[in-house]
Parts: sequence; C-alpha cells; structure tokens
Amino acid sequence: MGILEIKNVGKRFGGLQALGDVNLSIAENSVHAIIGPNGAGKSTLLNVLVGKLIPDTGSVMFDGQSVLGRTPYEINQMGISRVFQTPEIFGNLTVIENMLIPCFAKRDGSFELNAITSIAGQKDIIEKAEHMLESMNLANKRHMHSASMSRGDKRRLEIAMCLAQEPRLLLLDEPTAGMARADTNNTIDLLKRIKDERDITIAIIEHDMHVVFSLAERITVLAQGTPLVEDVPQNIKGHPKVREAYLGETAVA
Repeated sequence: MGILEIKNVGKRFGGLQALGDVNLSIAENSVHAIIGPNGAGKSTLLNVLVGKLIPDTGSVMFDGQSVLGRTPYEINQMGISRVFQTPEIFGNLTVIENMLIPCFAKRDGSFELNAITSIAGQKDIIEKAEHMLESMNLANKRHMHSASMSRGDKRRLEIAMCLAQEPRLLLLDEPTAGMARADTNNTIDLLKRIKDERDITIAIIEHDMHVVFSLAERITVLAQGTPLVEDVPQNIKGHPKVREAYLGETAVA
C-alpha cells in the first residue's frame, strides 16, 4: 500500500466527466509523475488531493487517513504541500520575509505581516529561514524584493517555503512552466537533491517530458479523466496507448 491511495475517484462538472474511476497508488519516498494531454484531468485530480475539490465518488487516503472533507490547511497540516504552476509568493515582501512566513504561521494557518518585520528574540526561526535560503542558493538575495526575482528563483523560494513545513508529500504542478532551459535543468537538479536528502514523496504534474523522464520513478498517463497506463519510465515512451493519447496514433494491441 502506498502513502497516497486514490480509489475509484470520479468528478463531473455538469455534463463534463473530468475524472472517471481513477485508481492510483503512490509509493512512499518515490517520485511519481502524472502526465497526459490538455484536458486529461491532471489539475482536477491535484485539486482533489489538496482539498480544493471534493470528488463525486471514491476515496483518497494519505497515510491511512482520508483527505476528503478537509480544508486545504488541514491537508497541509497532515503533511501535504503543494507548489503551484505560477509561483505563489508575496511580491511586496523581500525574499527573507517570504521565507519567514511558514516559520511564523500560527496553528490556524494565519500570520501577521507586521510580526515578520518584528523578529527580535526569534533567533531559531531566523536561523531556520536563513538555512533554507542557503540550501536553495538564495542567501545572497535575501533582501531582494521577490517580485524582481527570475522565475527560476521564485520557484526555488516557493519550494523552500513548502519544505520549511516539513511535508511528507510534495505536490508539484508544472514546476518548470515558463522557465528557460537552464532554469529547468537547475530545478531538476534541485528536486533530485531534495529527494536524496529528505524523507519525502514527490508527485509531479508536468508537460515537459525532459523533466518527467529525468525525475520520475513511475509514471501514470491520464487521458479524458481516466488512467491509461502506469509503468516505469522506460516502458512509457513507446507505449501504444501513450502514442495514441498524445499523437492521435492508433494503438496496437
């Protein structure tokens, strides 16, 4: 049994079947990619996992506990963190101020911006934030306003903010979207290092196959809301059902 178990999950939006009887098991401490053409249901599935959507049917269990009916904050407290397709950071704050947010967050998930700039006596929190920035090669940009950072740096900052919460499952939604190839390769190297250094499971939704095949240990292919194939990367590339889903080629039995 995996750390994340998705069983018979279905979701409709009016007459549209976004997800149809999805079954998926993600092994603990693995990197599992979920891929598929546009409209395959990837984002809908991710929104179910983080509590933004409730499925019409099925169950989602994380480490033996249901995530259904819980708020996004409650799911985050269970140990699931999400990195969004567009980096979600506070552009009006500096890099270090952004990094302090997950450290200052209260038990109810709220925080006070004025507390971030009043950090006297919070040496342990400051040291943790500084350490996270250093591990992401962002220490020399700590006083930069985050709005002026490159997309690659914003992504590293967002990942650092997630990791400060010490999640057991990190969900990555198109983490290299809009990046130059150099930033993409740096992100791949960063995620490999995170996987090597931490007791963490990573699930990634990604269109860039270079990223997918560089990172994933298993791949699930969705099409029209239904899993087509799940296998190791070397068996996915030439699979006839994958060619049919992506290229419109007729699958060969």
